[in-house]
Amino acid sequence: MKKIIKRVCLIALLVLLVILVGGTCTIYGVWHNEINTAFSFKKIRSRNDEHKDGALYEMKVHGDYYFEEFLEKGVSSDAELISYITSHITKGLIPMKISESEIACSAFTAQLENGDRVFGRNYDFDKTNTCIVKTNPKHGFKSISTIDLQFLGLDVNKDVKGLMNRITALAAPFVPLDGINEKGVSCAIFMSYQGGDKTIATNQDTEKPDITSTTMLRLILDYADSVEAAVELVNRYDLHDSAQTSYHYMVADSTGKSAILEWVNGTDKTDNDGKNRKLVVTYNDDDSHIGTREAESDFQWITNFIIQPNYYETDDEKPGFDRYNIIYDGLKSTNGILKDEGTAMRILQSVGQRYYKEGHDGCTVHSVVYNLTKKTSYFIPNENYSDESAKFYYSL
Repeated sequence: MKKIIKRVCLIALLVLLVILVGGTCTIYGVWHNEINTAFSFKKIRSRNDEHKDGALYEMKVHGDYYFEEFLEKGVSSDAELISYITSHITKGLIPMKISESEIACSAFTAQLENGDRVFGRNYDFDKTNTCIVKTNPKHGFKSISTIDLQFLGLDVNKDVKGLMNRITALAAPFVPLDGINEKGVSCAIFMSYQGGDKTIATNQDTEKPDITSTTMLRLILDYADSVEAAVELVNRYDLHDSAQTSYHYMVADSTGKSAILEWVNGTDKTDNDGKNRKLVVTYNDDDSHIGTREAESDFQWITNFIIQPNYYETDDEKPGFDRYNIIYDGLKSTNGILKDEGTAMRILQSVGQRYYKEGHDGCTVHSVVYNLTKKTSYFIPNENYSDESAKFYYSL
């Protein structure tokens, strides 16, 4: 009965909003997918303010989210993305914003002893509320992705409650940080700190259509059935990084193939014009991507520095180089072949912000191991690695 009352109240409020903005269609005809999606938004783990942990939510997106139309239109800035989301997803009723952030993350690919391919990823930031989003678009692939709700302007210090916040959360498919689709393709985003003292966003300017950072990840999740397909899709667009910062990306598939996607122009000293950057793709069988080390396996790993040879003058200039080495040490002893998903999670734990940096103010907001063979997700929020109640499993 309580659920029925909540749904009736939600529909009634949406009816009122549509009337207020002069809607002429029936409420269900206009909002049926949005109503079902908003009502699916639920908290699955409570916040722990003493431990500086945000809450964890999940949401199932019903129907499409106007992404095909988005790709036809193209956007070249956060402002244009916000305008599109506001007019289409929230029907112009709720103003949106995308927050700036510093994402100091890590990831790697590996093979399990049973032959399964995995993609492990840490999202390092500060306390925030997180949402696991399930999508099944009519003209794309089913996927599971992770969203930092702070990117949508939702307060990190409060639970996400109420109609307006639920409507805001409808924009979540446009801001994934990592995910996996039903074809066994996984991808993630990482800061790259390009441009010297002042990080400069990639802002390509050619005749190609435009796309932003997180919507490029959505493009891959919705339409790529392999690493090569992902690279081909990305090559069709001019990239415009969000939040006035720079990123690089990693994508992997169930065959064991992976690639790091970077937009660069010269070296760290010269890479200060986002318009002149060009896409460079480094595959996991390219020995040069680990610099002076001899390539020992086809596993691949990434933190927060550009991996192109000779981009930096010294290793000291590489952001996240300490985490990069810890991950490498965790993989090299077994040549990138791990016992199970738990072993992969322990490598992520070894570079958890609180784990290896005692007294560190930030945290690893989530650690996730995507099994690209089985199309599953093993998820732990806020470095709660020893808490069985904090382990979440999803399957496509």
